Formats: sequence, structure tokens, C-alpha cells
Amino acid sequence: MTIMENSYQKFARDVLVIGITNPLIALSGIILLPLLTRTLGAHDFGIWAQVQVTIGLVLGFVGLGLPYAMTRFLAAKTNREEIQEDFYSVFCLVFLVTLGASVALIASANFISETFFKGATPIVGITGVIILVWSLNWVFLSLFRAFRQMKKNSLFMIADTYGQLGLIAYLVLNGHGLLSIVLAVLAVRVAIFFILFFLVKSQIGIRKPRFSRIKEYLDFGLPTIPGNVAAWVVASSDRYVIAFFLGVAPVGVYSAAYALGNIPLMFVGVLGFVLLPAVSKLYDEGRLNEVRTHLSYSLKYFLTVAIPFVFGAAILAEPVLRLFTTAEIAAQGYFVLPLVALSILFFGAYVVVAHILVVAKKTKVLGLIWVIAAVVNLGLNILIVPWLGILGAAVTTLVAYSLALGIGSYYSFKEFRFNIDWRFIIKSVVASGMMSWVVWHISPQGALATISTVLVGAASYGVVLLLLKGFKREEIKFFKGLFQRG
Repeated sequence: MTIMENSYQKFARDVLVIGITNPLIALSGIILLPLLTRTLGAHDFGIWAQVQVTIGLVLGFVGLGLPYAMTRFLAAKTNREEIQEDFYSVFCLVFLVTLGASVALIASANFISETFFKGATPIVGITGVIILVWSLNWVFLSLFRAFRQMKKNSLFMIADTYGQLGLIAYLVLNGHGLLSIVLAVLAVRVAIFFILFFLVKSQIGIRKPRFSRIKEYLDFGLPTIPGNVAAWVVASSDRYVIAFFLGVAPVGVYSAAYALGNIPLMFVGVLGFVLLPAVSKLYDEGRLNEVRTHLSYSLKYFLTVAIPFVFGAAILAEPVLRLFTTAEIAAQGYFVLPLVALSILFFGAYVVVAHILVVAKKTKVLGLIWVIAAVVNLGLNILIVPWLGILGAAVTTLVAYSLALGIGSYYSFKEFRFNIDWRFIIKSVVASGMMSWVVWHISPQGALATISTVLVGAASYGVVLLLLKGFKREEIKFFKGLFQRG
């Protein structure tokens, strides 16, 4: 087996590991959605959604882009002392910055809770502690990612997710409220922190950092902060705008529909997680053709899932929302789901294309892209949400992700191009159209009928795509050999 084949095999196996993990994590979210919406109601579920988006916002700042930089720079390192120096420099700096941010959030909890959380001050304070713990766990997991220890990384992601799910399920089914749920999240994150600490200690040891290379890390990581925060603005700031103008109950409706429309994001997560260390190593070794092939395959297989999901979301939005939430949420939020699904399709394509800029170390361009998208998104949200409500928020999200993909493609392809299989995209659209025709004629009513229709739709899409020869023989042969040892 050639070196090139080995690199593809390793990449594909990593994709499979994370590809198994992400659906399991997504499944927990699908389980959690009806559990919370049906026990807490739209109001408290809206506050829960605010906790999640607040964590995302603060983490976009406090990491300083350093865990991402660590994944980029440690991928090809083998010297133990260099690894220790770089890792503990990043860990200590992230700890200090996050500690300051968490203290500031807790100190201003009254103001934040009155403005965006409808007076839930204790929950805001606990959120500040969760952010501190999770930022450090993020650094630990980034070390595993850098060395492509995907099984180890996946194990902790699943433990974190299902540990939270188990505790939350126990609490809500025994009549406990939102405060207990947020405390449960904190408890799981703290337990994961101590396990990760001792595991990393046994793997690389402990070393007092001298911050000798931190400038190089900051030069790479800091320009990603505007992009991270701007990306958060595009993905999540609409919850704050909705809460400000409409209240937290509409946030709950919007967040429930958004969560289901976001399902293809788990495939984006697979690509983003595995692609960075894989293509960084190949690019640094001058194997540009292999980088192109990785990107081409990644885009194709993401679209294989995302295109039919958009079609299915347009047809089945209301019955699927009834299945996973409440009749009230389904009636008010069904039009959000397909718009979010299409937005995620554009975002997933952007993630693949933008890796060109990442490996070329053009992170400032990435930041600029998301700043532009965020300004457009936030401005449109403030103008449109008071007029169109949550529909306006969904439309502005679609506009912002479309803009990011367009600008990102323009700058990325100035560096180098990779093959986009347009013939496959057309075949996927045709197969999705046939699937939609089948699903529309079934028109399911009730939970069992909805589940059956989703399965029938997925099967019909797969059959039509195979009949159209959407995949080449060598691709099928390649994936059959994934578990063979090179």
C-alpha cells in the first residue's frame, strides 16, 4: 500500500470514528429536546437555550484561538519537551484569561439575567463556572485532536454528553427544575476535567511553561477571535435579539426548530475535527494533491447528507417537530427548520473550503469573512425580527451563511483549487427531489407514521442515487477497504 493510500485510509478511519461519535452526540440532543420542552415548557427551555449560546459566546473570546493553534502546530511534533512547553503554555494562558472572564460574568449576573434571562441570576452565575471548566477541558481535548487520537477524544465527548443526559433525565423526571439541570452540567464537566488532567499528565507529564512559542501561537490564534465571535453572532445572537424584542418563550420555539435543522452540523463537526490535523500535516509536507483530494471527498460526502436533509426538512418540518417537541412549538416553528437546514448546508460547504485558508495560515481573512457576515446578520436581525418574528431570524441566518460561503470561496480559491463534483451534486438534487415526491405523497400523521416516512425517504434517496451512479466504483472499493490494515 502506498503512502498516499495510507494517508487516505487514516483520514477515512478518523472520519469514521468521529462520524460514529457525532451522531451519538446528536442523538443525545434529540433525546434531550422533547425531555426539556415537554417538562420545562417554552419559557424555561428558552432560558436553557440562552445558557448554551452564552457559553458559546464567551468561549469564542477566552480561548484566544490557542486550542485551534495547538491543533495546527502540534500535529507534526514528536519532541516531548516541545510538546510539553507548547501545551502547558496554552493551558496556563487560557486558564488565566477564562478565570477573568468568568469572574466578570458572575459579577454582572444581575444585569445580564434581567436583560436576557428574565431574572434567572443564579443560572447566569453557574454558567460562568461552567465556562471556566469547559475552556480547560477544551484545551485537553485539543491535544488529543492534534495527535489524531480520535478514539480517546470521542470517548470523552460521549462521556461528557451522556453523563449530562443521564443526570438531566433523572432530575426532570423527578420534578427538578432548570437550576438543578444547570448544576448537573457543571458537575459532569468538573468530573471530566479531573479525568482528563490525570490522563494528559500520564501521557506527556507536567512541565512549568516558559511561554517560549506563545507569540507564534497568538499570531495564529488571535486573528481567529473576531471570526469566532462573529460566527457566534451569526449562529446564536438571534436568540438574544428574539429575547429582547419578543421574550424567552419565542426563543424556546426558535431554538427547538433550530436544533432539528442543525442536525447536519454533526457532519460538519466530523469534517472540521478530522480535516484540520490531516490536511495541516499533508500541506506542511508539500503533498498538495492529497490535500485537494481530502477536501474534494469531504465536500462530496457532506453534501450527500445535507442536500436530502434540506429537501426532507421542507416537507416534514411540522410532523417532525410534533414528534420531538410540542404541538405549540410545531405550529409556531415549522417554517424555521428548512431555512436553518439550508443555512447549515452552506456553512458545511464553507467549512471544507475554508480549510484552504487555514493551512495557508490566512486566518485574518477568515476573521474578516465572519465579521462581514456578523454585521449583516445582526443588523438584519434588529431590523427584521420585530417585524417578522422568528421567521426573520431564520432568513437572516440564511443570508449570512450564504455570504460567508461566497466570500470564503473567493479568497480560498485564490490560494489553490480542488475539484468540486458538480455532476454528483446534480444527481443528489435529482434523488432528493424524487425522495420529496415520495414523502409528500405519504403525508404522515402521528409519531410512528413520521418515523416510517423518514426511513422510507432515506431509503428512496439512497436507491435513486445509486441508480444514478452517484459514487464511482473506486470510491466504493476504497471504503470497503477502510478496516484493512495498511
